[in-house]
Amino acid sequence: MKICLIVDDYMPYSIKVAAKMMHELACEYINQGYEVTVVTPDPKLKTKYEIKYLDDVQIVYFKSGEIKNVNKIKRAINETMLSYNAWNNSNEFFRNNPHDLIVYYSPSIFFGSLVNKLKKLWNIKSYLILRDLFPQWAIDNGMLKETSIITKYFKYFEKVNYKAADTIGLMSNKNLEWFQDYYKTDKKCEVLYNWTNTNDNVSAASNKYKKQLDLEDKIVFFYGGNMGHAQDMLNLVRLAKRMQKYDEVHFVFVGAGDEVELIKETIKKDNILNITLLPSVNQEEFKIMLTEFDVGLFTLNKYHKTHNFPGKLLGYLTEGLPILGSINLGNDLKDIVDEYQAGLISVNGEDDALYDNAVKLLDSVYRDKMISNAKCLLNDKFTVESAVKQIKDN
Repeated sequence: MKICLIVDDYMPYSIKVAAKMMHELACEYINQGYEVTVVTPDPKLKTKYEIKYLDDVQIVYFKSGEIKNVNKIKRAINETMLSYNAWNNSNEFFRNNPHDLIVYYSPSIFFGSLVNKLKKLWNIKSYLILRDLFPQWAIDNGMLKETSIITKYFKYFEKVNYKAADTIGLMSNKNLEWFQDYYKTDKKCEVLYNWTNTNDNVSAASNKYKKQLDLEDKIVFFYGGNMGHAQDMLNLVRLAKRMQKYDEVHFVFVGAGDEVELIKETIKKDNILNITLLPSVNQEEFKIMLTEFDVGLFTLNKYHKTHNFPGKLLGYLTEGLPILGSINLGNDLKDIVDEYQAGLISVNGEDDALYDNAVKLLDSVYRDKMISNAKCLLNDKFTVESAVKQIKDN
């Protein structure tokens, strides 16, 4: 059986969680005896398409415009062209290499047209891994007006993306409920949790970054990932400012996104001295950081109506970091983490609750109790083996 995975970002060049998750999915399919092709864009490509291999995964890179870490207009134009560019540049490969199942990842919302073409060409079914309900979260956050032409444009492609799927996997029960109520779809929809390779942890903690950053005697609260409107990073900046009374505490933020400059400006304006802001690093360096730091941070914008499960939590859980987080109201991520006592989560906007939870995690004995709990949560809910089985069973 041959599986075709479609994603807008992939290893080894990407530092995004989606790229890591899809590579782990591909590798697990191969471990189980399947053949796997990943189809993904490459803006640096000189030819129409190029085939490479990573860990026995065949990767078809197709020529495309830049879609990551560029301005919103350029990104929207280039993402709109994803399906066209993939088909136009790679149709020779597609015609000569039929597959038995398509698994595609959203974001992006612009692969629906390509998936439809490939389904007809190969006469097969498709599974959509739906992680980001765009443009809804942008509407919730006031970035888009619900009745604007731009929003209608995005919603058109969103619907094409959903219609191309035979099955849609959402990341939580609350997301599934919201999606089925909002879209009234007759598609088969189910909960497909995020996943990770639970054997992919770094066995020994290093001291590389604590030494480099002069944090060897500090309790480090670590955030790694996208820093954009969907996260509301100032939520964590406010926490860090309030925690300055504790000399043993330091915050490290690593990543890129729309709010990086806002973070820098706020740190400077408010003279916040306990935050180190670093650019994105590759997956291997990210893993090293996870072994050294003490608490894994995440934040979700309080205006979200949909319910996200940030992929970064998988890295935290893999290395046994206690989780300190802030969610939008009603997000069932809190229920899951609370059940396993793997971290402390409050609602975004309840700054006192977030602060109180952070203070609790200054106790090393309290943190140590959460380490084994985090591992249990990971193994019970978020293994790549369970994701492969669930997708395959459809």
